[in-house]
Amino acid sequence: MPTGELVRLRAFEPSEAEALWRWNHDAEVMRWMDDGYPDSLAQVTKRMSEWKANSYEKVVLAVETLADAQLIGVVVLRDVQPETGHAELDIYIGEKDHWGSGYATDAMRTACRFGFEKMRLHRITLWVVADNVAARRVYEKAGFVEEGRQRESFRRDGRWHDMVMMGLLEGELRG
Repeated sequence: MPTGELVRLRAFEPSEAEALWRWNHDAEVMRWMDDGYPDSLAQVTKRMSEWKANSYEKVVLAVETLADAQLIGVVVLRDVQPETGHAELDIYIGEKDHWGSGYATDAMRTACRFGFEKMRLHRITLWVVADNVAARRVYEKAGFVEEGRQRESFRRDGRWHDMVMMGLLEGELRG
């Protein structure tokens, strides 16, 4: 299992659907993410039980603390293109008491290291709301750089926000 200094990444267990459901219904956790429409716990549990096994095309990993194996977040490498060695990354820490303590940065670095070393990726990209300063700081610490901007493409709190595409090439990972 991919392991960093603070976290370990591992496959999700179907029994952990409640945590994912709870995070996805927390307005503060979902503040800068496309949260879609509300799902019941039963719907999330069913969807998780029907997830395809992790594969080269899509890897969904639980983020747990090394200290006490507490589930705190999720990271996904998706839309993997073997011809170009490219993947998109999604990540969030759902347990707010772990925000601001380095867990997101360590999870990001660990996921990217896994992508570059295990999956033989050359490039990892992600999209982030321009006003999500905390997330952008995490990505920049790992070595991601802004590569593009989609103007006014995310709506929250009655306002339109720009989305920023950030990229990281193999060999650029920091930390």
